[in-house]
Amino acid sequence: MLKPLGAISLLLLTTALVSPSVAFAQSAEPADAEASEAAEPTPEAAAADASEQPAEEEVDVSVGGTEIIVRGFVDRNISKNAPQVVSVLSAADIERTGEGDIAGALSRVTGLSVVGGGFVYVRGLGDRYSLALLNGSPLPSPEPLKRVVPLDLFPTSVIASSLVQKTYSANFPGEFGGGVINLTTKAIPRETFLTVSGDVSVNGETTNQLGYTYYGSSMDWSGFDNGNRDLRPALAAYLASGQRISAGGVDTQAIAGQLVTGRNAVVQRDYNLPANGSANITGGTNFDIGDDATMGILFNAGYSNKWRTRDTLQQTASTLDLSQKELDFQRVITDNRIVVNGLVGFGIEAGDQKLRWTNVFIRDTLKQARLGIGTRQNLSPTATLLQQDTAWYERQLVNSQLVGEFKLSPDVNLSFRVGYANSKREAPDEFSFEYYRSNQASDPFGQQFINRLNNGQQGSAEVSYSYLNENLWSGSADLSFKITPDMTGTIGYAYSDTARRTERRDFLFTAPGGTPVVSALFRPDFLLQPDVIDFYNITLTDTNEANPVFDATLLTHAGYGQIQAYITPEISLNLGVRYETATQSVSPVQVFTVPTASLASTSLNRAYWLPAATLTWDITDQMKFRVSGSKTIARPQFRELIFQNFYDTDSNRLFRGNPLLTDSQLYNAEARYEYYFDRDQRFTVAAFFKRIDKPIESFSSFDDNSVVTSFANAPKADLYGVEVETQKYFDLSGLGEEGFFSTRRAVVIANYTYTQSKLSVKAGDPVSVFNSSSTSALDFFTDGSPLTGQSDHLVNLQLGFEDTERLSQQTILFTYATDRVTSRGASGQPDIKEKPGIQLDFVAREGFTVGGKEAELKFEVRNLTNTKYQELQQSGENKIFYNRYKQGISASIGVEINF
Repeated sequence: MLKPLGAISLLLLTTALVSPSVAFAQSAEPADAEASEAAEPTPEAAAADASEQPAEEEVDVSVGGTEIIVRGFVDRNISKNAPQVVSVLSAADIERTGEGDIAGALSRVTGLSVVGGGFVYVRGLGDRYSLALLNGSPLPSPEPLKRVVPLDLFPTSVIASSLVQKTYSANFPGEFGGGVINLTTKAIPRETFLTVSGDVSVNGETTNQLGYTYYGSSMDWSGFDNGNRDLRPALAAYLASGQRISAGGVDTQAIAGQLVTGRNAVVQRDYNLPANGSANITGGTNFDIGDDATMGILFNAGYSNKWRTRDTLQQTASTLDLSQKELDFQRVITDNRIVVNGLVGFGIEAGDQKLRWTNVFIRDTLKQARLGIGTRQNLSPTATLLQQDTAWYERQLVNSQLVGEFKLSPDVNLSFRVGYANSKREAPDEFSFEYYRSNQASDPFGQQFINRLNNGQQGSAEVSYSYLNENLWSGSADLSFKITPDMTGTIGYAYSDTARRTERRDFLFTAPGGTPVVSALFRPDFLLQPDVIDFYNITLTDTNEANPVFDATLLTHAGYGQIQAYITPEISLNLGVRYETATQSVSPVQVFTVPTASLASTSLNRAYWLPAATLTWDITDQMKFRVSGSKTIARPQFRELIFQNFYDTDSNRLFRGNPLLTDSQLYNAEARYEYYFDRDQRFTVAAFFKRIDKPIESFSSFDDNSVVTSFANAPKADLYGVEVETQKYFDLSGLGEEGFFSTRRAVVIANYTYTQSKLSVKAGDPVSVFNSSSTSALDFFTDGSPLTGQSDHLVNLQLGFEDTERLSQQTILFTYATDRVTSRGASGQPDIKEKPGIQLDFVAREGFTVGGKEAELKFEVRNLTNTKYQELQQSGENKIFYNRYKQGISASIGVEINF
């Protein structure tokens, strides 16, 4: 039978509102009592041994339906004791990486990589195969046409831990392709505290260098617009009228005359871009309520303002062998990113009964200016084009969660979660202007850039307005109970209801016959001022009348049962099954009085039985061997379904959905050996395999001289690989009784992932792509090609020194990833690949006191190798760079003071 947990374990594991829905079962490993007592240390011995090591961090993890059996007296290692394969980044681990957002910190976890915009890839599987939870509840995404939340949205200052589970268990949603990432926000404090921090950073390619910007509004520094970007009255009236511009009854000159100003459309040089800065404040307290209850309050507020300039080469090819370029541009892109975040948490603990209410607000704003010069072959091989773009992207997430944990009896536990989240994205005034220079000696204006507004022949002007709003309601309940002393059962129910509306309106300014050359020399705000518009009869064309607005919904219901049982004292089994139903739809919204028939809709109604099993053999107290198998699914994301253009600011590429996508089904297997040779020290090796039916893959095509990325279901794919991870400390005190090494130890944290994948495509395999005449999968995919986002090799290495008696850490972080496909090539061209290469960083943290208060000084240097970003196609010696730019070396210094 299971032995009761020793008193010292209970003392170390009890927390106040730290893990309200993870049952750290108060039991140790099953074993013959006599043999176990002989093998394990006494509580006194364990405590004495613990006192000789640095204090072990109390890790805060909040996730539903999981029972973690804690073995031994001082062993709180979640990775070791969890019934599944998990990796945990504690607050200390996150601090050691020095990353400013959780996506960067997760890139240090075995098998994880982060691809543009903060989307996490697990074992080479795209972000659609990753599930992100906050305190065990689902999250909406503020990205247009996308259901997965970008994790660079979360500052590390609000996150207490991040748990990555790579083997499926039935208590998690069925959309579990590569793994689940559960973020736990900071919990209610044990004692009153106040922490204030700030930092300043510079980048060699951006700070004090030339960049481009535009005025916008006087409040742009705050991440909030002051009203300058509100819809102009004439445009707002048109959008509300239900009329069509193409019907001829709309006064488009009145609309056009209100849109372009010197504030939103004039790109300005800034020869000395400022440094980056951020500030953060966190505080909390607790107090007694009555005789046996405690209430705690936690708050966090943060602000950051950062600049980034990319001088990027952007090209496309017009031939299959890439020997001829279609587009060839050198473009300078300057981003000003402002993040405002806040967290307020309340909690009550009364004995074994716990409640936690957490509220999170994050607003992420990007102000962007782009200026590019280059050529487009199909227009004129000798002409030069000047393109300028200005944009403002607001992303906002509001999340509120109530979590409760109740011990109904010594053997019965009940937990619940209720959550509401709202995400928004607004992108007003996305202006794009193209000026033309003929370079012809016979042209009197051949050396001047002109814009005749004649639909791209000798200049063009466009503007877009997009808006997204998504609401997500979720709830779940989990009941755990002892069936026998060696077996615990858990049953649960989960519900989520997601509703999204996304709108994009695109307008083209057109001058009949083109404006005269003299006025074509004007800058954008003069070119499109009301007098010029009226005089030359410049009009607006609504280029997206067909499907400007979409509604998307996803409703899921799920029930599961799971047991955690000891078959023998050394062998345990976690076995469960989940039944999950989902109704997913995407439908065009009829915004015009005279509707348009549209086939760009999706209706998926699916139900699945999803089994999962993990068998764990405790070879010794320090060694484990696990095998697991499961079936999971991956649903299409909204971005992949909605037939609407979306410009991605990180990849500088247009995306468009495919409403004919369907679910992917995954069959997963894994075997893993783990050796925990000392506290916080380990060696693990794992082999994994996944068979994916109908994987969703991206492909590229040409549309009106632009490269557009879309999505389709490939017939089948296999993915397999090996992971190796180790963490080891080395005592350095023997190098000298006094001085630097007297209280130091060295730390080595290393992981390596080898992954292979290949698509299986043969003649006769069908594919469904909206608005495409081809139904052959071979026209979109190549047999044997790797999955998009998968690198063959991923390496992470951390080498550092740390003091065992006070805060003092110096860490070198090395990351290496081999090439990975970002999209299939257009029209039979080679695949587009990213070359991540090597990244080398240095992070130092040093504790000190000032005015009797504890403080921390942090110094970081990023990208010491000055690795370039490269995304390209290659055929023999021919190369086409979709994006190539220097990332620069960054350095920052920050201070944190505890009051």
